[in-house]
Amino acid sequence: MLEARGLRAAIGAVAVALVGLTCSGCASLPFGLGKSDAEAAAAPTRAEYKLDVQAPGPLRALLLNYLDLARFQNAPATDSVDAAELERLLRAAPAQVRCLLETEGYFNADVSAARAGTQDGLPLLRITVDPGPRTVVHAFSIDVTGDLQKSAAAGDTAAVRELTVLRGQWPLRAGDAFRQAGWSAAKNATLAKLRADGYAAATWSTTNARVDAPQNRVDLAVVLDSGPLYRLGALHIEGPQRYDEDAIRRLSTFGPGDAYSEKALLDFQERLQKVGLFEGASVELDADPQTANAAPVLVRVKELTQQQATVGIGYSANTGPRLSVEHTDRRVFGTRWIAKNKFELGPDNKTWQGELSSWPLDGLYRNLVAGSATQLRTDNQQLIGWNARAGRTQDTPRIEHLYFGELAHARVDTAQLSSQGDAVSANYHWVFRDLDNVLLPTKGLTTSAQAALGYARGSRSVLGDPLETAKGPFARAYARLTWYEPFGNGWFATARAEAGQVFTHSAVGIPDTLLFRAGGDESVRGYGYRTLGPEINGVTVGGRTLLTGSLEVARPISPKYPAYWWAAFIDAGNAADQWQDLKPAVGYGVGLRWRSPVGPLRVDLAYGQQVKRVRMHLSVGIAF
Repeated sequence: MLEARGLRAAIGAVAVALVGLTCSGCASLPFGLGKSDAEAAAAPTRAEYKLDVQAPGPLRALLLNYLDLARFQNAPATDSVDAAELERLLRAAPAQVRCLLETEGYFNADVSAARAGTQDGLPLLRITVDPGPRTVVHAFSIDVTGDLQKSAAAGDTAAVRELTVLRGQWPLRAGDAFRQAGWSAAKNATLAKLRADGYAAATWSTTNARVDAPQNRVDLAVVLDSGPLYRLGALHIEGPQRYDEDAIRRLSTFGPGDAYSEKALLDFQERLQKVGLFEGASVELDADPQTANAAPVLVRVKELTQQQATVGIGYSANTGPRLSVEHTDRRVFGTRWIAKNKFELGPDNKTWQGELSSWPLDGLYRNLVAGSATQLRTDNQQLIGWNARAGRTQDTPRIEHLYFGELAHARVDTAQLSSQGDAVSANYHWVFRDLDNVLLPTKGLTTSAQAALGYARGSRSVLGDPLETAKGPFARAYARLTWYEPFGNGWFATARAEAGQVFTHSAVGIPDTLLFRAGGDESVRGYGYRTLGPEINGVTVGGRTLLTGSLEVARPISPKYPAYWWAAFIDAGNAADQWQDLKPAVGYGVGLRWRSPVGPLRVDLAYGQQVKRVRMHLSVGIAF
């Protein structure tokens, strides 16, 4: 019995050994060769080589990114190729190169791939490319079917205009270079525009790019099926609990039966997000073709809490460190009013700002009551001021209007000079924005203008010698324009200009808060906050005229980090009592930008030519 068992064990051992030898490449088997030995026996011999691609710059980069020979050259050992596979890739390379070049519009490329000796002791593979002429668009046609075609054929003005715009804005024109990426982008952009302009179910019937390779030209022909023209139906609102649906409905500028417009819905969504009642909001069209004549508009909101308090610490190059406390009540005493109070405390700046505003009213209006008080030390002087306002504001899709009456008081004290003034005025502020992105603009412009008519009185004391109080009417005007423009190769430009003037008799005392000074982050960098203006006995005071300008260029530091930019800039400007006395102070320097989700954070080092010193400036956000 023992002998039989020993015989069976011997036979089993031989069988296991044979199976182990047969399956020695299978690392998952627990018998046979050890794991390292099995892997060594199974792994193919890695083919190491050098690759030389001779092609025009952009095409060379394309081939080095996508060509199999380039991808496998530095692949990990587990993904590497052996000599036989390398030979196959070399033979297949010309066909693969031609396919890649065709996506860039080169349909007659001359390509060769061959061994070219050795380099650094490794085989050298060389691919030589003569791309030939690039294919260009010879002709294009855009046709439509569906409701748009029917309405245009019937002479409907809006449909004819829409079709004309679609054809006029088609991106690939005769003579343009043909690329697969451009062809796809042109189709996507055209379809997106038609959907945004009321035909939410639009789709392509046919898209055809007929390439004439011998002539290096392509004819494009596309046909759009517009589907029905959608008209807006009722608002379906989800989410409000603390705040009434009426506040949402009053922010809508469209009604049942209006033609659908994606822009109208996006503007509505933006107003909901800015009204101060909601943490988030979305507005979407229910694009079911069965309800195209009265498509429901789905509005979803996430409410903010009724009470909100925020405590923060910060630092400004203008006013130094600060502690801030902010409180918001979005339903004061159960009414449809929002109250905001903000306190800032710092060694040089102590301020309070308060605002009481109504929920949205008809016509996108809101009533407003506001006030502020300030104690500010700058340039060896102290400003104490307050104001109180009452009026109303209107926020339309691109333009903000603010109408208000104001009482203002300001007192400025230095060792050599004291002045104070009071004013009552009627004011109008106007802001226009046309930007690609409100938080992080790179293209477009913003314009703001202010106008005031009022009555003021004030007095000034020099070295303790009091002067008589002077009073009388005044007018005040101010404008600011900021322009953003990309100009290729990752470069972006920003230009700003601002000007202002107070019109009154020279003897009339105007509160310092209504006069003008320059200097600081959003004015002339290289100079302290509010340190540029006319001087009396060596003390800077507010001026009755203002003119400043700025030019800045910037670009990302690296394509790998597109949110981080460097910038170079030059600023100039000043304030004075009369235009003939205004002598611009110049500042210039370099800076860093972080385009954060809440707006750009800017750090600038600027040299003030007039004071002959370097100053650092810190700021967050965009000034309008």
